[in-house]
Order: sequence, then structure tokens, then C-alpha cells
Amino acid sequence: MIGRLTGTLLEKLPPQITVDVNGVGYDVDVTMTTFYQLPALGQKTTLYTHLVIREDAHLLYGFGSREERETFRQLIRITGVGAKIALAILSGMTADELAVAVAQEDVKRLSSVPGIGKKTAERLVLELRGKLSPSGLAGSPGGLPFVTTADEKNDIVNALLALGYNEKEAAAATKTLPAEVSVSDGVRLALKNLMKG
Repeated sequence: MIGRLTGTLLEKLPPQITVDVNGVGYDVDVTMTTFYQLPALGQKTTLYTHLVIREDAHLLYGFGSREERETFRQLIRITGVGAKIALAILSGMTADELAVAVAQEDVKRLSSVPGIGKKTAERLVLELRGKLSPSGLAGSPGGLPFVTTADEKNDIVNALLALGYNEKEAAAATKTLPAEVSVSDGVRLALKNLMKG
């Protein structure tokens, strides 16, 4: 089991990044919460990881904190919630926000995540009750703003598509983004727009 990676950040194509560890490049799918906290390319980073081994692939998921990884592991134990949906949940809200939504039995908030219907949201509340507790840490830092190019806009749309939103939803969510926004900030703002809708 690969439990942690420390290496140089080579690529950031949300939700996937590549980390070079002593000459070996690891492709890691990360939550948007973790993505916003990543350093610049070429900088050293450490991620807590969870490895999923399937017949056709070995998939590595990365998290900025042990708490986020533990929340991911709690989510994938629930029937009907796979790694992709768990990643989408933790991209739409932090581990703390999820703990609060579960504690408050906020089915509406949970079902606003793509791939989560009302029944799955109710199952999340039922099965996670008492297993998650907010740490009291809120917010995640964004990057510095700069002029968004067509490629960066595409990266934002692609990140939303990878998280399970359809093209229409992704286009609507990115339509109102400011002219000067980084990819990570753009994804964060677009996710907020989608959560409101």
C-alpha cells in the first residue's frame, strides 16, 4: 500500500497531478480542496494517499491531510459510493463541511453533488452519522489571479467534467467567472456556482 508520497510537483491538470518521487512519476487524482493547496510546479509536496487496485488499473488518490483521506475511506465503504463519487463529494465540500452536512442531516446539500441522488444522500447521513467530526478548520487558500487564457478555461471545464458534471453544467458554471482567475480558483468558484444551483 502506498500511504504517502513526497516529491516534486510536475503537472497540475485537475483533478489529476503528477508527482516525481526519485525519478518515478506518480499520477494522482486529488480532491479540489487538496488541489487548491498545492504549491507551484517544480516545488516539493507531500500527499497522503490511498491506492485502489482493480483488474484493469492501479489508481492512486491523494489528500492534503490525514483527515481528508480518512473521510474518503469512510465514503468508499458505503454501498453505491465509489472512489470517483467520493472524490466528487470531497471536491464539492471539505471534510469538515461534509461532517456538518451529515450531522445536520442536510440531504439537499449532499444531493447537490453530481452522482449523489436523494437516496444515496440519505444513506450517507445514515451510515456516516457519528463517524465524522468537524476539526474546526475552515477555508482553503487559492492561487494568485492572472488573465485566464482559452486553455485555462478548458482546464476548468475539464476538471468539472472529470468530477461528474455534464458539459452543459460545466459551461453554465464557468460562464460567470471573472476574466482574471487562476485554474484552481476558477474550479473553486465554478463548484460554488454549481452547489447554489
